[in-house]
Amino acid sequence: MEITFLPVGADSNTAAYRAVDDAGVAYFVKLRLNAFDEMSVLVPALLSERGIAHILAPVPAGSGQHWTGLDSHTVIVYPFVDGRDGYEVAMTGRQWTELGTTLRRMHTTPLPPELRRRVRRETYEPRWREGVRRSLASIDDPVTYDGVATRLVAFLRAKRDAILDLVGRAERLAAVMQAHPRPFVLCHSDLHAGNVLIDAGGAFYIIDWDDPILAPKERDLMFIGGAQGLGRTTPGEEEAMFYRGYGPTDVDQVALAYYRYERIVVDIAIFCDGLLSSPSGGDDREQSLRYLMANFEPGGTIEVAYARDRTVGPR
Repeated sequence: MEITFLPVGADSNTAAYRAVDDAGVAYFVKLRLNAFDEMSVLVPALLSERGIAHILAPVPAGSGQHWTGLDSHTVIVYPFVDGRDGYEVAMTGRQWTELGTTLRRMHTTPLPPELRRRVRRETYEPRWREGVRRSLASIDDPVTYDGVATRLVAFLRAKRDAILDLVGRAERLAAVMQAHPRPFVLCHSDLHAGNVLIDAGGAFYIIDWDDPILAPKERDLMFIGGAQGLGRTTPGEEEAMFYRGYGPTDVDQVALAYYRYERIVVDIAIFCDGLLSSPSGGDDREQSLRYLMANFEPGGTIEVAYARDRTVGPR
């Protein structure tokens, strides 16, 4: 057995490896520390068993279980796909249409009652919005930061009004969603371009099912044309090809706007918490700061979210 560490992913509790067995078959091995949600493997396994294409499901262990324990870690094994993600290579028209077909099948697949009870449900909780407000409140405290955090504080001060506007929009739309519940379907929840893996032959796979959720379908649809790497070249044409596969559907503009704003808020909250709470992280700190600031760039997630918000007038 040959095992090679892979420097991929941003989760400090997860490590990834490429393992090659004695027969020359390669596998992707995920080693997860501490908390492990069984839904992250049971849901893609079920979808794959139902014959839904483009789902990368874990390889069952000898016991039939889709994961195993190793001391304080959980080990999950997948087929190894030698490919690049949607940030690195543009999807073709055929792939866009197949992605639409795949998501439609995911969204319309009934879950067994026991599994459905265990999948997380959308609550529109204020956790991340409150986290951003706490971070903004802290930047006026007389605290000495390292270089990266100091630059972040200066950036947050300059963008404070814009960030609070984002938080306010997400909060107002969350209240609407809570007051007028939408139908829930099974969603991947993190369908950005980095979680669409494309191999050299043109096959693609939806990966990283770490947080499946029962939510309005717009939880996934907000990524289509949403400046998350999917739809970054000719979004109108690509969306048309996607919906050719997805089929006729009424897209809820309130839900779509809410999820696009909330996604940005979550990113800001996570990066602020990581960069302001501790100086640890090395080179990853610079990358995290770049990711946060990229939201505010021309053509970035904020510009797209405002431009495509059909729930309010111009900003």
